[in-house]
Amino acid sequence: MSEVIINGSLEIEDIIKVARGHKKVRLAPGVVERIRKSRELVDRAIKESKVVYGVTTGFGKFSNVLVSSEETRVLQENLIMSHSTGVGEALPEEIVRAVILLRANTLSRGYSGVRVLIVEKLLELLNKEVHPVIPCKGSLGASGDLVPLAHMALVLIGKGEAVYKGTRMAGEKALEKAKIEPVQLQEKEGLALINGTPVMTAIAALAVHDAEILVKTGDISAALTLEALKGITSAYNHKIHEARPHKGQIAVAKNILRLIQGSEYLTRQGEARVQDAYSLRCVPQVHGASRDAVKHVKAIVKTEVNSVTDNPLIFPEEEEIISGGNFHGQPIAINLDYLKIAVSELASISERRIERMVNPQLSNGLPAFLIKKGGLNSGMMITQYVAAALVSENKSISHPASVDSIPSSANQEDHVSMGTIASRQAMEIVDNVRNVLAIELMCAAQSLDMREGKKLGKGTRIAYDLIRSRVKTLNDDRILYRDIKNIYDMIKDGTLAETVEKVIGNL
Repeated sequence: MSEVIINGSLEIEDIIKVARGHKKVRLAPGVVERIRKSRELVDRAIKESKVVYGVTTGFGKFSNVLVSSEETRVLQENLIMSHSTGVGEALPEEIVRAVILLRANTLSRGYSGVRVLIVEKLLELLNKEVHPVIPCKGSLGASGDLVPLAHMALVLIGKGEAVYKGTRMAGEKALEKAKIEPVQLQEKEGLALINGTPVMTAIAALAVHDAEILVKTGDISAALTLEALKGITSAYNHKIHEARPHKGQIAVAKNILRLIQGSEYLTRQGEARVQDAYSLRCVPQVHGASRDAVKHVKAIVKTEVNSVTDNPLIFPEEEEIISGGNFHGQPIAINLDYLKIAVSELASISERRIERMVNPQLSNGLPAFLIKKGGLNSGMMITQYVAAALVSENKSISHPASVDSIPSSANQEDHVSMGTIASRQAMEIVDNVRNVLAIELMCAAQSLDMREGKKLGKGTRIAYDLIRSRVKTLNDDRILYRDIKNIYDMIKDGTLAETVEKVIGNL
């Protein structure tokens, strides 16, 4: 489809299409009516002078302060301005686009009490590619992503900053150039725009999508290394994995066997040695656990993507406005910490396989550091240093953000999730893992060039050829960071996994 339809039921793949593919978005039929019904109940509550949190009262600790009807609209704009306190680098464009999409999707559910105009303006930002400048730091992830969302909302009201056609400028100017009229917020709308979890969830959606690519890539890199080290295939026998029937473990064992099918480099138990080291023998167990974790986290993220996470919520059928805590980011915080650990382990075991290839004491006959004229040349020596550094860094940032909490708003908000921190850390770890796997793939291809030129497996042949189409064999020392980046790019955009899958089926 040329468009992504907003109806409160997005898939992770829809987010990728809008965030990275810049697909157009529009509201589904029927959505407008449910948004209007929700707004009508808010208008009625205002008319009847009811006490409604964030509509006729202040926010947080100021929830016990009533605001006059004459001041309720000023209250909403003040909320956006006062909460725009973010610091740090601006979030990347793809994340900003995902954030806007998710906020529009939540508001389209019809529980938030905003006018249809607000949702339409968010979609207009996406379709005309006006991207608010959102600092990456400042969210506690409990009253939702208040701070970063406030920076998003600033642009809607003609303030703040935005990037339009590659140029950073004042939000008002960006709207003017894109021919978008700024919004004058009405009651509840400022709160509905900034109270929720779309920032942490947008980052989580991108991270989990990328993690799915990494678990496939990890299997490919492990299979290529297994051949490079003349590994033992017996450890992948289906009987072993059916005796411990974790789905991920079974899937990885099958993947490896499909990738190496027909290879002449491999051995069986007892032929050259009885057992391989754990980094080869336990690939199904380690990769499989990560695979299962990614699948679990994806399900949680998908639920959050289509959840209503602002406050208070409007239930027009029952004519109720109820204040609760759906803005609390704990489901994302805990699960993105889980994702951090799962993805980190792909790099941890990969680095050990890299070490086995470059270390002549462990490589089953390969030259030291995978270079023929060692001494004059250092070969792949320092690539293992880089992998080790990235793995060590991952260990530090894999510490769970969700176990921390610092009370805010005069102790009214006395437990917070730190979910946005967990999400940002997950993205950083995903990027580190790409580089480690790129190094392993480069070393595995180099190792195979040091061997006697036997037949590669059905899937590993495809991977090897793709690597060699972008990175030449290392005969003498050269600058290697470009080679790493070339393979990194194939991993990041999914080219490597997709190309292999076309030959052997889905990994």
